[in-house]
Amino acid sequence: MDIRRLDLNLLLLLDGLFRTQNLSALSRELGMSQPMASTGLRKLRDFFGDPLFLSTGRGMRPTPFAESIAEAVRTVLSTVDQQILRKPRFVPEDSDRVFTVTTSDIGVLIFIPPILQRIRSMAPGASLRCLPTSHEDLEDALESGEIDLAIGYFPDLVGPNIVTEDLFDHPFTSIVRKDHPTIGDTLSLEQFLAADHIVVNQQGRSQEIFERRVRELKLQRRVVLHLPHFMSVPQLIATSDMISTVPFSLGAWYANAGLKLLPPPVSIPLIELKQHWHRRMDNEPAVRWLQTIVAEELRDRDPALAMSADYAKSRAKAAAPIAGRSAATTTSRRR
Repeated sequence: MDIRRLDLNLLLLLDGLFRTQNLSALSRELGMSQPMASTGLRKLRDFFGDPLFLSTGRGMRPTPFAESIAEAVRTVLSTVDQQILRKPRFVPEDSDRVFTVTTSDIGVLIFIPPILQRIRSMAPGASLRCLPTSHEDLEDALESGEIDLAIGYFPDLVGPNIVTEDLFDHPFTSIVRKDHPTIGDTLSLEQFLAADHIVVNQQGRSQEIFERRVRELKLQRRVVLHLPHFMSVPQLIATSDMISTVPFSLGAWYANAGLKLLPPPVSIPLIELKQHWHRRMDNEPAVRWLQTIVAEELRDRDPALAMSADYAKSRAKAAAPIAGRSAATTTSRRR
């Protein structure tokens, strides 16, 4: 027997005969003429080399061979219906899926809590795994499903198969300890340049936006400490007279830990934070659900939007004197 000769519709006819044992009734049920149903039964007999059903006074009775394949026919039809023809569904409350995202150390601090809380409330059996942004071949990992989403600032993650959704644009802030001996409630350019700085060196990450701006303006700072990541910066600032300029959310998170947030005295482009996924996953129900959760929790909900009106005013005022030295504009794109 050659499976290429077998029409799926013939299996529907065969399964229907198991149920009805009446060719006329089955032809009406399937919306076909009786001659067409008879032709289909003849093709099935030819294919299997067996009569399959014989007419009796009590209807059409299956042969022993037909009875032996009845369950297999039902299984094949059910598999086609449930796993091929029907779109897959994701039921959060029944899921034990492990979702995997990549984000920065600040992203874990700022993005993950509301996302995880939402996942736990809607899919209590699911869990979340975070991978570092240094993951090699990120596009391949998104394509294969090893990583579901990349959340944050990924300027190099572009291409025809990468889908991007804007979340929010995020400012920088300078941070000093609250009882700093020379810097009060405002930060002048002179104070900024005279201070000892901590700089985070992350090529291609959000900090590069600020460092590039410093180079454009030809500002000469005294950098006394270079670090590979942000998370140790607040503690070092809180116990010294040094200064650092970091994404606002990091400063806001540690504002009650002996830190003071001050608008930088120069205009700095905003950090465009997004979520990214591979086009292959556009119709994958679980990934689409996670994308929706991320968008609902983070889109246009920048923690910096909660900053005080006084901070917002001082931020604009502080950047004004030097803003004209180089255009620093940013365009917010929304899907």
